[in-house]
Amino acid sequence: MKQKLFGVTLEKLLNSLGQTVYMVGIALFLGSLLGLAIALVLVLCRRGGLKENRIIYTIVSVFVNVVRSVPFVILLVTIMPLTRAVVGTTIGSTAALVPLIFYISPYMARLIENSLLEVDAGMIEASRAMGATPFQAVRYFLLPEALGSIALALTTGAIGLLGATAMAGYVGGGGIGDLALTYGYQKFNTPLMLFTVCILIFVVQILQALGNRISRRLRERN
Repeated sequence: MKQKLFGVTLEKLLNSLGQTVYMVGIALFLGSLLGLAIALVLVLCRRGGLKENRIIYTIVSVFVNVVRSVPFVILLVTIMPLTRAVVGTTIGSTAALVPLIFYISPYMARLIENSLLEVDAGMIEASRAMGATPFQAVRYFLLPEALGSIALALTTGAIGLLGATAMAGYVGGGGIGDLALTYGYQKFNTPLMLFTVCILIFVVQILQALGNRISRRLRERN
C-alpha cells in the first residue's frame, strides 16, 4: 500500500511538484527570451533611443499593454485554438506552456524594459561617442549594467508564473494548483489545500531570497 499524505500518495504529490517546476522553468526561460527581445525593441525604438522609430514603438507597446490587460484565466481559454495547433492538445503541462509563455512574455518585457531604462543615459552617450554600434552598445554597456535589476525582474516573473500555473489547473494543466483543486477543493480536503498553500509560500520565499542574492552579487561586480 502506497504511503499517503493528506489523502494523496507521495508519488502524486512529487509528480505535481515536478509538473509545476517544469511549467515555471520552461515558460520563464522562453518567456524571458521573448520578453528581452520585446524590451530591447521598446528601449531602442523609443524617443531618443539608439534606433528611434515611433511607429514600431507604438505598435509593440500597444500589443504589450493589450496582452497584459487580459486576466490569465481568460487568456488561457481564448488562445486554446492556438494551443491545440501548436501542441495538438489543450490538456496537460506541455499544453499549458503555450498560454503561460504568451502571458509572461509581455509581462517580462515591461520589467526588463524598466531595468534597461534604469541604466545611466550618460553611459549610452559615452558608448555612442566611442563609435559603438547599437548592438555593441546593448551588448557591452546596456545589458551588463542592467543585469542586477534584470535578475530581480526574473524573480518577479517566476513568482507570477507560479500563481499562473495554479490557475492552469482549471483546464487540466497539472501541477500543485491542479492538485489543490482536484484533490483539495473538490473533495473538501481542507488540510491538503492548506498544505499546498504552504508549499507555494515556501517556494516563493526561496525564489525571492535566491533572486535577491544573485541581484546583489551582480550589482557588486559593477
